[in-house]
Amino acid sequence: MLDQFNPAATGRPAYHPAILLKIYIYGYLNRIQSSRRLEREAQRNVELMWLTGRLAPDFKTIADFRKDNGKAIRSVCRQFVVLCRNLYLFSQSIIAIDGSKFKAVNNRERNFTQGKVKARMLQIEQSIDRYLAAMDSADRATPEVAEAKAERLKEKIETLKKQMQKLKEIEAQLHDSPDQQISLTDPDARSMATSGRGTGTVGYNVQTAVDDKHHLIIAHEVTNVGNDRGQLSNMANQAREEIGAESLTVVADRGYYKGLEILACEQAGITTFVPKPLTSGSKAEGRFGKQDFIYVAASDEYRCPAGQLLTRRYSSMEDGMLLHCYYFSGCQSCAMQKQCTTGKERRVKRWEHEAVIDAMQVRLEHDPGEDEGSPPDC
Repeated sequence: MLDQFNPAATGRPAYHPAILLKIYIYGYLNRIQSSRRLEREAQRNVELMWLTGRLAPDFKTIADFRKDNGKAIRSVCRQFVVLCRNLYLFSQSIIAIDGSKFKAVNNRERNFTQGKVKARMLQIEQSIDRYLAAMDSADRATPEVAEAKAERLKEKIETLKKQMQKLKEIEAQLHDSPDQQISLTDPDARSMATSGRGTGTVGYNVQTAVDDKHHLIIAHEVTNVGNDRGQLSNMANQAREEIGAESLTVVADRGYYKGLEILACEQAGITTFVPKPLTSGSKAEGRFGKQDFIYVAASDEYRCPAGQLLTRRYSSMEDGMLLHCYYFSGCQSCAMQKQCTTGKERRVKRWEHEAVIDAMQVRLEHDPGEDEGSPPDC
């Protein structure tokens, strides 16, 4: 696909796409992302000089090649995966899936949410009030000083009013945005939380599926969703199609835990190892968590830590999931009630497909190495 190009009739002879692809891959392998740095490396680095036959495209040529040939480069990646598959480099047993946050060109100051807009508007209003107070003080100075100072303050106030108008326009656009977020430089970039507390970046969430045998990337996809909860089945299916396997085992960290995603993998013949997130409010407050209640499949009941049986009472739909509610009506006479609940009785909810989650938990307990919360080193 890369060799299908039409050179211009004028100017210097064009670089062959294969040469530019070599530079692109060299930069990827050596973590050189800047087209200007790649231009310098092509002029001074012996490895790259040998690779390109001493050709040294300028940074604009390199940047345009990457910008204009995205689909073709992805096709090359797919051909590489096919080559690896033909050479039997994929183990076809375990695939690790993880996501990485990549910073976009878009600066954080040019990314807007409702909260950011309101905070910025408040700052501008406070600045305008401060300048107006300064103008009142300037009126008491000598006429020459007062006139010059008032002129400067008026210019600053006018600038702030223009900024306020732009923010109001952005606020109106936010109401029409599906995820209530706008980025001005990279329209599809989104603000995402990172591992550091109180930190974040404006960028993309790159999903990657990696083979556990040779640590080769099998499938990847760039998303602008800040979390990984909805990516498990999508990436697992892509990986299975790429390696041509009928069944597959997938390992992912707690960030991928979502019942519907695990169910979708199970229905597709994909075995999952995804630890449950430790987010029990009851446990955090010193009470029994749901894991302390044992489900008895034969009678469709839960056994509580005190030995009583919680029977199914009613069902309800929550977030598109059918949940069954179980409780025991005699909790008020139990000596362990305060350790269990702050209400009249402890209620336990069970998803209609929770047997799939239970089966995965049994797999994790029999293979505790998979319950560390993160995939193997990629």
